[in-house]
Amino acid sequence: MKPGLQLRLNQQLALTPQLQQAIRLLQLSQLELETELRQITETNPLLEFTDDSEEPTLDVDGNPSEPAAEAEPPAENATETKTDDWESDPSREAESYGPSGGGTVNGSGGGEEDDFEPQNAAPEGLREHLVWQLNLESLSPREQAIALAIIDALDDDGYLHEGLASVLAALPPQHGVDEAEIDAVRRRLQHLDPTGVASLDLRDCLLAQLQQLEPDTPQLALACGIVEIGLDLLAKNDLPRLASKLKSPIEDIADASALIRSLDPRPGARLDPTPTEYVTPDAYAWRDGTRWRVSLSPDSQPRLGLNQHYCSLIKQASREDAAYLRGRMQEARWLLKSLQSRAETILKVAEAIVRRQSAFLDYGPEAMRPLVLREVAEQVGMHESTISRVTTRKYLHTPRGTFEFKYFFSSGVSTDTGGSASATAIQAMLRKLVDEEDTSRPLSDKALAEHLNERGIQVARRTVAKYREQLRIPSSNERQRIG
Repeated sequence: MKPGLQLRLNQQLALTPQLQQAIRLLQLSQLELETELRQITETNPLLEFTDDSEEPTLDVDGNPSEPAAEAEPPAENATETKTDDWESDPSREAESYGPSGGGTVNGSGGGEEDDFEPQNAAPEGLREHLVWQLNLESLSPREQAIALAIIDALDDDGYLHEGLASVLAALPPQHGVDEAEIDAVRRRLQHLDPTGVASLDLRDCLLAQLQQLEPDTPQLALACGIVEIGLDLLAKNDLPRLASKLKSPIEDIADASALIRSLDPRPGARLDPTPTEYVTPDAYAWRDGTRWRVSLSPDSQPRLGLNQHYCSLIKQASREDAAYLRGRMQEARWLLKSLQSRAETILKVAEAIVRRQSAFLDYGPEAMRPLVLREVAEQVGMHESTISRVTTRKYLHTPRGTFEFKYFFSSGVSTDTGGSASATAIQAMLRKLVDEEDTSRPLSDKALAEHLNERGIQVARRTVAKYREQLRIPSSNERQRIG
């Protein structure tokens, strides 16, 4: 074959570095965005976090930035994004209570307190809590070693599911202990706080907690009998068979069952050392008269600007240094444009959600309307993939609580009137029906479906069962209560 030249024309989608950066920033949560920006500012000297008290920052074109002009009022029944009423704008209220007095959370300045980081004590877990109590017990060094081995073998719920053999294998052979001695120490640990820890199974855990109650507790002996021989029937809520098996009145069985349900089946779970994660809203929605308004959180857009000192050195620097600074300047401008685009996109999506789900904000979950990504994408003129990125780990604060953007999206079920009801609304109706039912005769899935059909919602029994399981509502047999 002879070598030759061929000319071909084709099209392919290429993502520029700037577009890749904009997409990445769009899908980050607020906390991840701050971490990402701090890493970028460490490598780009022309970027810095600014404060309201400092000099005006430069915009993406290198000129002093000016406050953004207020948008024109929207049409009737549309959402508005800004207001001059300080009392009715929760975002401004949050800004006025910022740590620097001006709402700047990410700023580097703001007073002497910024030089000190809060030194919080490490969260106390189950092991630390038990070891602290163990040091207060009068145990011999031998028993102390056994107790520590047992504590190390506990799972997150406080159970010793691996059994006594695992503890025996963890102890040095020279101690010469046996399982009977290990079990004796384990029973002492069961009476520490939380009661029932170091239990082998659920029955052992509940009995340990019942033994800690006062002897004159009503139906205590009957509750111990249920735990010992009828725990499986209690799980099925089969009170008649329990009454027959224990030869006791069904009313007493019901009282003893209520006592058992007041116990903690997972005593170690409440000492989980995992720190609580708090959510910061990306946008606020509030009612102003007859309209719902939407605004971005003052903390959703980090106060990032160009370093004026380095910008002024570009013309004075040498050729190599000036080329380096110009490159960093271009990167900084791309970043600021990406952040501005991110904020505008979040605001547009939040406005579209509030406009669609205004009935939910007025009347609650039962008024939630069906909503899919395609509808919002058509309203804001963007692709569905972009809307999916915006709605992930972004939160909207409303008078009814703070919800992730994705919470407002759900599929629809047709109604007799030709409309549709969202899955969230149907789940809220199911929850309300179950809360209002007669506990002695709970509604079955078929009965729940019939109630919804009477309201005009065409839903099958298996759909009701699916929604009930998603809400973690037990079946009708398990929900039945006697007396």
